[in-house]
Amino acid sequence: MRMRNRHALALTLATAATLAAVPATLPAAAATPVNSPNSPAAKAHCPQLSKKLTWYGDNRDRLQQMIDERGRCGSHRGHDQKRPVAAFDWDNTVVKNDITDATIAWSLHHDKILRPATWKSTSKWMTDDADKALTKACGTKVPVGKPLPTSTDTDCADEIFEVREDGKTMSGAAAFAGEWDHRHTVPQYAWVPQLFAGHTVPELESYAAKARKEALAAPIGATQTVGTHEIPGYARYYDQQRDLIRTLKKAGFDVYIVSAGSEPVTEVWSKSVGVDRKHTIAIRSVLDLKGRITSWNQGCGDVPVNKGEAIPYIDGKRCWINQEIYGVKGKSAWDKQDPSHRIALGGGDADTDVTFVGDATGAHLVLNRNKNEVMCRGYDNADGRWVVNPMFIEPMKQKPDLYPCSTAAYNEPDGSKGPVLREDGSVVPDQVDAVY
Repeated sequence: MRMRNRHALALTLATAATLAAVPATLPAAAATPVNSPNSPAAKAHCPQLSKKLTWYGDNRDRLQQMIDERGRCGSHRGHDQKRPVAAFDWDNTVVKNDITDATIAWSLHHDKILRPATWKSTSKWMTDDADKALTKACGTKVPVGKPLPTSTDTDCADEIFEVREDGKTMSGAAAFAGEWDHRHTVPQYAWVPQLFAGHTVPELESYAAKARKEALAAPIGATQTVGTHEIPGYARYYDQQRDLIRTLKKAGFDVYIVSAGSEPVTEVWSKSVGVDRKHTIAIRSVLDLKGRITSWNQGCGDVPVNKGEAIPYIDGKRCWINQEIYGVKGKSAWDKQDPSHRIALGGGDADTDVTFVGDATGAHLVLNRNKNEVMCRGYDNADGRWVVNPMFIEPMKQKPDLYPCSTAAYNEPDGSKGPVLREDGSVVPDQVDAVY
């Protein structure tokens, strides 16, 4: 059952165009017939990325080439062919800053978090230390299921946000422990929709919409305080990404958002770039018979309804793309598919995106946030299709040291770090941060 299904509430939960060789006796103009999709006349009518928006180096041209090759002016000219797919992460990829943080911050400022029966019941991995810290900070006077006074209770707001942000208590104790596949999930991400258990989807959407309004109205660089945490207080849609998505859609691509956030929150934001609910994939909570969010999530591949074991996170994003876009079922949804069942363009900014962005057959777009694994892939550029760009707003400074690609940039399933390997098994050498 999908959270987006408002009526199903039961808990049961380069194919580049190839020009013919031209005889030496023919004039150069004859090499590209006027009616060819690659002719200047034809390309003038193909959807074009705006030249008024700034991209790094030749990145616009490289993305435009992929659009021309894979879209309606290239290999996707016949109506009987499947539409090429582009998929983007959301936070810090399509927008600047984190919409989940913005929604949680707004909710804490407005007393929208409901007291659970026990904090430990909110996550299968929550530690006794975290349970005790949250219970002490938030108290037991508020009846179960009623709003906590986080707008005035700084200690309670601090503990909740610290667990969400760093997976720790304010005293530094681990908030989550146990075993999980670190390429399939991360407990503090899975905890976000669980934190809103007891609310209906429209309620959560309204919180996200109000947080969005405040974040877009705040000036660039603004901050806000949650408890004693200072976090970004603004968000902006990247004009370049809006334009890219618009151009891709005009060129015949299906465009999806694939986020590790809560799906109702992501849907509130994604519609403003023309991506509807059907094309927005994020953590999908199971609803109870009254339409309220529960601590259970929908599963992916061979993982059934669960408590957070299979969210759209690293390899989990591949699973959700394979399952929801290409109809791959069971355990195979976790595997890299053949080129005809893979996206043409993938866009991301962090290690959470590295697998699905790497699966793209046409272009791998990465916004540089100094995240080791994805930047190792981007700078190694094994297939020549990686497009690395600084963030469009407040880009990060150059990373002073090398990315540890050869030793400790790969996120192992057990949580340890290892070398980043190419498909042939060779080790990616350490990389210099060159695009900033």
